[in-house]
Formats: sequence, structure tokens, C-alpha cells
Amino acid sequence: MRLMGLDVGTKTIGVALSDPLGFTAQGFEVIRRRGEERDLARLRDIIAEKEVDRIVVGLPRNMNGTMGPQSEVVREFASLLEESFKLPVALWDERLSTVAAEKMLISADVSRSKRKLVIDKMAAVMILQGYMDRNIKYNEGENG
Repeated sequence: MRLMGLDVGTKTIGVALSDPLGFTAQGFEVIRRRGEERDLARLRDIIAEKEVDRIVVGLPRNMNGTMGPQSEVVREFASLLEESFKLPVALWDERLSTVAAEKMLISADVSRSKRKLVIDKMAAVMILQGYMDRNIKYNEGENG
């Protein structure tokens, strides 16, 4: 089962993909937002090419757990994905995913200019890996 993780922003969409077994997430690309039709067309191409079975979308929450205005925008986009691609779409709390991605890139000594180019992709990796790790633990608990 291949999963796709998305970090949906107003200007870009960070994309990560799992390995075919669904254990590890790798950054795939950053889509520059150019309108709903073009965004969906690019995602459709990735889904077909990589045989994606499920989509995980990072849901922005405030630090106290409440939903802000961007949360509703992301929820609507997730619904659009589900309708458009007929795939299950899961929402995953993305609090601190960008912060964690930034820290990881800094610790890897990636320059500020290069970080700007990949931060959304790395945030998508953090979202997808968190989702997969949680589900692996949950499924192991069910079986053991």
C-alpha cells in the first residue's frame, strides 16, 4: 500500500510518498499552486504513476488544539481530493511538522536558501511518517 502525504499551503503543496510497504516516507516534490485544476492534475499524475492507495493531508491546528481559518481551507481541499480521486483521505495533525522539518534541515547543515526550496516537502514527510508510525503502533497493539 503506497501512501501520499500532503502539506497544503496557499502557495505550495509539499508531497511525500511512502515506500510500497508503507513503512517509510520520502520527500517527492513541491507543487507550486497554480489553480485548483492544475493542482489536481499534477496530484492525479503522481497518484497514477506511483499507484497511491491513500492520501494523508496535514491538518493545521493551533497549539491549543483549536482549528483556525486555514484548517477549514485544508478540510475542504481534503474533501475535494476524496471526491476527485475516489481514494481514502485521512487528516493528520500537523502541529510542529514544519518546525520539526526546519530543525532537521538545520541540523543537516542545509543552507537557508536550500531550506526554502524543500521545507514543504520535508513537512509532508513529517506528516506522512507520523501517520504511518501511529498506525503501525496501533496495528501492532491490535495483533499482540
